[in-house]
Amino acid sequence: MPKKLLQKFMPKPETLRNHKYLRVFGNLLDKPNLWSLNRKSAPGSFAVGLFVAWLPVPFQMVIAAGMAIFFNVNIPLAVALVWLTNPITMPFMFYAAYLLGSKILGLDTTDFAFEASWQWVESSIGTIGPPFLLGCIVLGCIFALISFFVIKSLWKYSVLFKWNRRN
Repeated sequence: MPKKLLQKFMPKPETLRNHKYLRVFGNLLDKPNLWSLNRKSAPGSFAVGLFVAWLPVPFQMVIAAGMAIFFNVNIPLAVALVWLTNPITMPFMFYAAYLLGSKILGLDTTDFAFEASWQWVESSIGTIGPPFLLGCIVLGCIFALISFFVIKSLWKYSVLFKWNRRN
């Protein structure tokens, strides 16, 4: 795995320790494995980060940090991967989640006109809410599992490649 490339883009531990929302974790942030990038923490970090990225909730970075602490994986990588969902990608991702959830529940996908208002959210939560949330959870699990095994395999083959190159 290109460890140096990943470390170049990861936020520094001091930055995350001093983040106003992450200070709630206090002394839990002192575990060394939460800040090191190794073959055990990288796949778990990808899984945590991509799972949380599919959750349609605010404060995803705090949730990713909490899950990274719980699973003892790299916090900066998990938090950085949450930014997969951003204002550009969110509509596509969440619409795909809605379509998948509708397919799983056997519901017809209804045409709806999105409106950025609280009234629209309240009126449509009963119709598009369940398939949307189910789709988000399923896609989060799928992406977490795939990323875990892909990163684990890439790390393994990277180490084998380095060993073969040395010989």
